[in-house]
Amino acid sequence: MISTTSEYALRALAHLSRMPEGAAILGRDLAHITDVPANYLSKILLALRNAGYVATARGSGGGYRLNKRPDEIYLMEIVELFEGSKAKPLCFLSHTRTCGDQETCTAHKAWRELSMAYRGFLLSTNVAMISGPGGKPKSNGEVVVADTKYRVLAALATLA
Repeated sequence: MISTTSEYALRALAHLSRMPEGAAILGRDLAHITDVPANYLSKILLALRNAGYVATARGSGGGYRLNKRPDEIYLMEIVELFEGSKAKPLCFLSHTRTCGDQETCTAHKAWRELSMAYRGFLLSTNVAMISGPGGKPKSNGEVVVADTKYRVLAALATLA
């Protein structure tokens, strides 16, 4: 349900949140670790820096680091940064027409429930929660969500 850009941004933020406080990492190293193309990641990191989520430092020991605590960065903020209004899809069948409780599309009822769960997940989940227990990602590169409720919602969010 989220764009590749949002996914890559969340991967980068999750890794940065696992680093020791104040530590920085070079963009090329972060790209390698998160399996994100370096040029693509540099544009993402620029947007995250301009929005105040990451900071950069030049020189020896420089690189990227979080500018906010991971428990203060909610997934919805990041998804909205890169996707704008698409972060809150209103209609499953048509992006040009808004359906609602009065004028519904044929998928409205089922979509409404899933959409509410998806938005609830993004609004209630912060970067610290997707960074993995003990700061370790799953071996396949996916992030681990802190509790079962969120794992179920995360799985639902990936179905679309």
